[in-house]
Amino acid sequence: MKSICVFCGANISSDPALKEVVEQLATVMAAKEITLIYGGGKVGVMGVLADAVLGKGGKAIGVIPQFLMDKEVGHTGLTELHIVENMHQRKQLMNDLCDGIIMLPGGFGTLEEFFEVLTWLQLGLHTHPVGVLNVNGFYDHLLMQMDVMVEQRFLKQANRDLVLTSVDAIELVNLMENIDIKPDEVWFRDRNLT
Repeated sequence: MKSICVFCGANISSDPALKEVVEQLATVMAAKEITLIYGGGKVGVMGVLADAVLGKGGKAIGVIPQFLMDKEVGHTGLTELHIVENMHQRKQLMNDLCDGIIMLPGGFGTLEEFFEVLTWLQLGLHTHPVGVLNVNGFYDHLLMQMDVMVEQRFLKQANRDLVLTSVDAIELVNLMENIDIKPDEVWFRDRNLT
């Protein structure tokens, strides 16, 4: 992988484990010469991650819509900063620029971005490996909900298995580099609820 798109929060918690994982991710990306693709902000987890990657000699490319630049939350010290018209263009360009996707802790926006590109993967619109850095169990309930979706036949196990998960950034990047992406694009054939 030459680049990884990271979806993460524009806010940051006081959890020291999050800061450690961000540093670990920045270190592995810089060591492997993997460019960071992210939402272009200077605030929250986004800003901390971009600064960490840049501080380790890595490259960071941001993609931000104009309305967020107007609110002065754009990071102006990046390797590249792409300013787009809207959030849809932001997600599309970030996906186009990356070879893999990681989700760190965040809020509604982080989840929305992650699930859209995950849906694109399920539909065969891209073949980027997708991972969740589950810092201190932040996404435990979300991952359990995915298992419920499988149990209730709203999600195929093959597609659930596309979501790689680790608490360790090095392990997650290694898993992403070695996965064979095979989404199951066939719909469930049984239309009965029984």
